[in-house]
Amino acid sequence: MSATRIEASRPIERVNPVCGALGGLIGTAVAIGIGRFVYTPVLPRMMEALGLSTSEAGLIASANFVGYLIGALLAAMPRLPGSQRLWLIGAFAVSATTTAGMGLGQTLPAFLVLRFVGGAASAFVLILASTVVLEHLAEAGRNELSAVHFAGVGTGIAVSAALVAGLLHLGQSWRSLWLANGALSLVALLPAALLLPRFASPTKQTGQETRAVAGPGLQRLILAYGLFGFGYIITATFLVVIVRAAPAIQTREPVIWIVFGMAAVPSVALWTRIAILLGLPGAFAIACIVEAVGVLASVMWPTTSGVFLATILVGGTFMGLTALGLMEARARTSGDARRALALMTGAFGLGQIVGPLFAGIASDRLGSFTTPSFVAALGLVIAALLAFK
Repeated sequence: MSATRIEASRPIERVNPVCGALGGLIGTAVAIGIGRFVYTPVLPRMMEALGLSTSEAGLIASANFVGYLIGALLAAMPRLPGSQRLWLIGAFAVSATTTAGMGLGQTLPAFLVLRFVGGAASAFVLILASTVVLEHLAEAGRNELSAVHFAGVGTGIAVSAALVAGLLHLGQSWRSLWLANGALSLVALLPAALLLPRFASPTKQTGQETRAVAGPGLQRLILAYGLFGFGYIITATFLVVIVRAAPAIQTREPVIWIVFGMAAVPSVALWTRIAILLGLPGAFAIACIVEAVGVLASVMWPTTSGVFLATILVGGTFMGLTALGLMEARARTSGDARRALALMTGAFGLGQIVGPLFAGIASDRLGSFTTPSFVAALGLVIAALLAFK
């Protein structure tokens, strides 16, 4: 997940910075926390009801990440036609609609199309909302509130997981889970639209761009970021499936994804603070190792303690790593950093696309997620080594 700064005409509409940050929280909660990640707690019921193989489940997940990658690259273009606010609200509505649409789908091709379009929409919401919110907070001198904006991802995961758990307790089908989360997303559209700051005029490029100059180690960082995308996404996609398949911890299924989201809420603020103390490369490397331990715990320690440890470690690092990687890419680039951020986004996106496909195929052939999780953890360790200059 990435956000590229797009220069805007002044002034940005003056609203309370806390309200602006809350608008960003709602936007990211719906587009990413629900739009991208509600698939994880719903997936076991879908697989059971439709007879989906793990390969097919991985393919559906990868379709969403392909859409996200394409949407992120398009949204990061220096100039989009028309009103940026209309793009943002439209993408918000598409994200909510495609989430609900999953509950009406009947075939694998329909699911692939819906997740692809939903992924592209979620990327537009994240990047455009982050652009206007972070610009507004900078103008107000309240950069510390950016953690509130990015806490939306974890908030959306936790809220949607609680909704799924409640509906499952009432005996609802997997279709109802998608429809309810889509309805919740549509309801959230109004407060998000009211709270998000808006540009007084369409965004535009200002002045002559400064040629970017890549600093030392940028290529290694891009590779590390791609390995991070691959390393976290297998657990983030199949964690609930892993829990459901282990008799000793099946009863933890309703709460495990809620804990994952709650761990993600403060993660950006936490890892940013660690980066202040240890530097960005050091914080990134440590977070990769912590996440690798969580990935291994998900398959090597099939107990209540083990699964909660895995949930907290992976949930508490993936958003922090996302932010640290982009901050370090900016630090390693002088001048216009747009190309560096696009390369980071591309590498991360490819890692997310390959991960579920690989894990699904390996699980079908080997009967578990142990091998793909070991490969994912190894990728994270390599990413930690590559992150240093």
